[in-house]
Amino acid sequence: MPTKSTNPNDTRYLFLIAILSVVVPLVVALLLFMPQTGKLGDLDVSFLPGLHAVLNSLTALSLITGYYFIKKGNRRNHRFAMSTAFVLSSFFLISYVTYHYQAAPTSFGGEGTIKAIYYFILLTHIVLAAVIVPLVLLSVYFAVSNQFERHKKISRWTFPLWLYVAITGVVVYLMISPYYA
Repeated sequence: MPTKSTNPNDTRYLFLIAILSVVVPLVVALLLFMPQTGKLGDLDVSFLPGLHAVLNSLTALSLITGYYFIKKGNRRNHRFAMSTAFVLSSFFLISYVTYHYQAAPTSFGGEGTIKAIYYFILLTHIVLAAVIVPLVLLSVYFAVSNQFERHKKISRWTFPLWLYVAITGVVVYLMISPYYA
């Protein structure tokens, strides 16, 4: 049964979260299936996949740190760590979209079992990266609007999925990096 809204602005913000939860994965999907190679002229984005791995690593560390702090009852440091994770993920998303708008796609060159493992990790990463968008946005909204019970309920799902997406982002990078041009 849905929880009754305790904030008069909920409808407006939840509508915005719903829109972003559809638009962000759609834009990323369009870039993956319809690459726009070279639309930014000669801009060299070849360094961005490595940066993405760093941003994902730092996001994972921020998430773990935030979890640690909330378990210790330190809301201030928890808030800082989770805000850091959100900002890092936002930078990642902007950079990721820029990279896929500009660069040619890279194919995984492994064979056999490693190829199956790679595609399993990649597929779960992609699906959960789309799922995590509304969960992160709702978690952040409920926290900043002081709806801590709702924040706590949704964050039980958000945290492990977001952590999985951050970690598998690094794993996917490490597995495909030998095949970058």
